[in-house]
Amino acid sequence: MNMRSLKTVLPLPELAYSTKKIGISLLVGSALLSGLAHAELGYPEKEELKFGFIKLTDMAPLAIAYEKGYFEDEGLYVTLEAQANWKVLLDRVIDGQLDGAHMLAGQPLGATIGYGTKAHIVTAFSMDLNGNGITVSNDVWAEMKKNIPHSADGKPIHPISASALKPVVDGYKAEGKPFKMGMVFPVSTHNYELRYWLAAGGIHPGYYAPAKGDTSGQINADALLSVTPPPQMPATMEAGTIHGYCVGEPWNQQAVFKGIGVPVITDYEIWKNNPEKVFGVNSDWAAENPNTHIRVVKAMIRAAKWLDENNNANRPEAVEILSRSDYVGADYDVIANSMTGTFEYEKGDKREVPDFNVFFRHNATYPYYSDAIWYLTQMRRWGQIAEPKSDEWFMKTAKDVYRPDVYAQAANALIDDGLMMASEFPDFDKEDGFKAPQSDFIDGVTYDGKKPNDYLKSFEIGLKGNDQI
Repeated sequence: MNMRSLKTVLPLPELAYSTKKIGISLLVGSALLSGLAHAELGYPEKEELKFGFIKLTDMAPLAIAYEKGYFEDEGLYVTLEAQANWKVLLDRVIDGQLDGAHMLAGQPLGATIGYGTKAHIVTAFSMDLNGNGITVSNDVWAEMKKNIPHSADGKPIHPISASALKPVVDGYKAEGKPFKMGMVFPVSTHNYELRYWLAAGGIHPGYYAPAKGDTSGQINADALLSVTPPPQMPATMEAGTIHGYCVGEPWNQQAVFKGIGVPVITDYEIWKNNPEKVFGVNSDWAAENPNTHIRVVKAMIRAAKWLDENNNANRPEAVEILSRSDYVGADYDVIANSMTGTFEYEKGDKREVPDFNVFFRHNATYPYYSDAIWYLTQMRRWGQIAEPKSDEWFMKTAKDVYRPDVYAQAANALIDDGLMMASEFPDFDKEDGFKAPQSDFIDGVTYDGKKPNDYLKSFEIGLKGNDQI
């Protein structure tokens, strides 16, 4: 009998005793089989855990770690619970209702520096690369197409620059009408990717001025960006409240299936292999439950590998799992459109994008300091960090939040278990937490995480140096 069925038949007091007993026997058995791995790591301080998520396909490592029994292999008995929105999710991690959660990469950073809710949140696991897109309404697309070069077969040439959208936005301004777009949260990857794309095409996405009490993000904006919960984006655009949005899957492909909009670009095309979600926990929880934390990361690393192994051979099964109402709850075909290595832009224009969702390849699960610093540069660029900060400040903040030390312990335990090989991870003896300078951005600008202020100076649109709103 597995733990999921056990939970349905035992009353709570007996369950607590039985889960503990089974957890210990699992651990002892594993230790005898593998020789030393679990015995070295030590038992989890907390066995019964509740993790939160938002209904997006990139919560997949949590679902797979649960469904494949990887959490149970670590003596952990997990409940996964969908949350209403990103703010509720963060608040519940802060107040202890959740032990951890699928989070926007900017959430642990924003909380730790005090943008919005102040709390010290840490992450030792990056959940995925890529996975987002920008969609516009059919009416906006019809106007954009006039400004986009097409190939001999009549299809738009990708990637599509926001310069194709600029005449449309300018037309709205000339008529005195606001051009509105949705994103999922002020410190979301989606907000920063949408802003990056717009600015690269000459469209100002607006500034924040928290010191002045203005957190709208619409100061000096050509396009007005505001928060819309992911599952509501297609309907909100169909109603005409917004003219486009940036969101994760399956909500771009949903617009295609419903015939109400067209995804114009993926975040893979904005920044190739960009970091996306993370798994976040309260720093106090991490300090109180170090063995538990490592074991959670172990289970999720295994899940990420399963999702990518054998050239994505497991993705159809993953899509079936994610399509269940307990997880994403969207139609199988909608989720499969991107999860199985393709992406549909205009209706019928389906293209191969094998790395649209990456969960393990390219060291996707490793929490790089340079990823954290990129998010911090965007917070500074758009005014969420109101005052100039030194390069040293960026580095210190990244180290306060990102925990590659915990990740390395989890990875080494998996190697000791015989479940994974050292070659599947970074070389922890040499790894400094910084990716090599990256130039795979839509505007060709190079990002060096060790020089954040120089990076900010490279943009025509955005705060830099001593600029303040």
